Amino acid sequence: MIRPIKNNDQYESALSRIYGLIQKKLKKNSAESNELEVLSVLVKEYENVHFPMEKPNPLNAIRFRMEQQGITEAELSTILGHRTRKSEILSGKRKLSLTMIRRLNKTLNIPADVLIQDY
Repeated sequence: MIRPIKNNDQYESALSRIYGLIQKKLKKNSAESNELEVLSVLVKEYENVHFPMEKPNPLNAIRFRMEQQGITEAELSTILGHRTRKSEILSGKRKLSLTMIRRLNKTLNIPADVLIQDY
């Protein structure tokens, strides 16, 4: 029977079970695939509470996404509006405007809550 994860031993046990289930070729909507899905949700929730991850710095998020998507600095200039702004933004001399945040969110799919943080 699946139960909430309340301590590290239960967490480790759930991870072990998830690993075992992942190794199998599970049929969609089978009892074991449903178990895997539920355990994954429970583990994720436990990790969110006990091992929270900080949001990345906005500038690091922009650089990371540029690298992931193969976006050049010239293309970033187009997204931000001006070439000089791109340099000022990436060097930390200028803060992102609301318009820039919206554009970065839409074109690079960086969450707005990451981009609005102080840096």
